[in-house]
Amino acid sequence: MTKKYYIETYGCQMNVADSEVVASILGDAGYEPVTDIKVADIILVNTCSIRDNAEQRVWGRLDLFRSEKRKRPQVIVGVLGCMAERLKEKLLESDKMVDMVVGPDAYRELPMLVETAGSGHTAVNVLLSREETYADISPVRLESNGVSAFISIMRGCNNMCSYCVVPYVRGAERSRDPETIVREAREVFDKGYREVTLLGQNVNSYSNSIGFPGLLDKVASIDPLLRVRFSTSHPKDLSDDVLELMSRHDNICKHIHLPVQSGSSNVLTRMNRKYTREWYLERIAAINRILPGCNLSTDIIAGFCGETEEEHQDTLDLMREVGFDFAYMFKYSERPDTKAARHMKDDVPEDVKTRRLNEIIALQNKLSGVSKRSDIGKTLEVLVEGKAKKSIARKDTARNLSSDNASQDTAVTMMGRTSGNKVVVFQASGIKPGDYVNVEITSATSATLIGNII
Repeated sequence: MTKKYYIETYGCQMNVADSEVVASILGDAGYEPVTDIKVADIILVNTCSIRDNAEQRVWGRLDLFRSEKRKRPQVIVGVLGCMAERLKEKLLESDKMVDMVVGPDAYRELPMLVETAGSGHTAVNVLLSREETYADISPVRLESNGVSAFISIMRGCNNMCSYCVVPYVRGAERSRDPETIVREAREVFDKGYREVTLLGQNVNSYSNSIGFPGLLDKVASIDPLLRVRFSTSHPKDLSDDVLELMSRHDNICKHIHLPVQSGSSNVLTRMNRKYTREWYLERIAAINRILPGCNLSTDIIAGFCGETEEEHQDTLDLMREVGFDFAYMFKYSERPDTKAARHMKDDVPEDVKTRRLNEIIALQNKLSGVSKRSDIGKTLEVLVEGKAKKSIARKDTARNLSSDNASQDTAVTMMGRTSGNKVVVFQASGIKPGDYVNVEITSATSATLIGNII
């Protein structure tokens, strides 16, 4: 009988892309995916170590998997990814909870490791590689909406930010051959996908001979109907060449995720971010100059080692000056073995971290609301992703619905995204995922645009 596997994924988009590589490797070896752990022969969890909270969630899931293993002792439980790399010994000592521990560069070995675990032996491979990019593997798009696909263009990171565990669990930077990336993007477009996101810990440092601007140009040139996004950019490496290329291609989305982490140059120095507040604001000015109307999002850490109240206020001031549309915001979480853990004191009290984070969140909610309301009255092109989770009231207008009563009766609330990565909901009939539609924005919340299809 065909062996069945179940996989859960935690963390960033890179982990999502890795799980799709795992699915391809297991599929080629004859394994079948399932969505219910109760029928799975192999239970896998692809993990994240960026924050302690992410790891605690995985430990909680492992408790559930252990209870399933008690009922069916033959079930193989495997931990993949960053936690596997960082916590190999602890995972193997966890009361026979885990049978396999597999790092992010060892996924090709999964079929062999499954056989080893199935024979009653613990299976481990957490060796990091300087060459592995999985460039020859066609990922299986897990739980895909059929519209958007992630494509990993590089692996690892060389930046060594003092708070970050990524270089230790994903290794040094290495870039895929550009032709394999272009081929993968063309394949997903031919299958009906209409958007790809090029992924890397720092896409701007893509180091193949053509560089990131050259790669971006090649992917965008596949077809005007293929939207192209990329994440993540590092402020120290975001060049005018990339911005000017974005301005020449209508199908390169006008949205840049540019993590700032802090608005204080002193904190940025302690973080080893290799840029200053002034440099970051100059990059924002370049974006606004070359790509007017480009939407901006960011990452912010509250309460990093030694952060003073004045340095916290610097972050709030920078947020107001830039006017981010969206932000990922976190309290500082010390990660073992990083430079900050080894050489700095995590000395901001927890209640102060919480208060500062809440102030950052409150301000960002206001900024997001301002950004969304600025689109009211505009007509925006939207790539439809599917049905919205919540319905909106139907507006019986000629522009919104056909006058045909049957069409009105079958109208549903759909959702999609603008080039600037803003979510739009609207009512329509006869619209399917992958369609491009024009929507006149009539109202907005801090998270969503609402409009009528034209």
